[in-house]
Amino acid sequence: MNLQSRIDALKGRHASLESKILAEDRRPSPDATALARMKVEKLRLKEEMERLKTR
Repeated sequence: MNLQSRIDALKGRHASLESKILAEDRRPSPDATALARMKVEKLRLKEEMERLKTR
């Protein structure tokens, strides 16, 4: 997998997590633990994308 393909895959996962976070947040009783876990993962993906872009 080349660098751009890896970044594109990370972007897809990042967007998917954003959708899941929004859906969970809209629920009547959102799961705070799940939201926190997804937000941490989303941040990790963003940081990895930034790291790869600076190569």
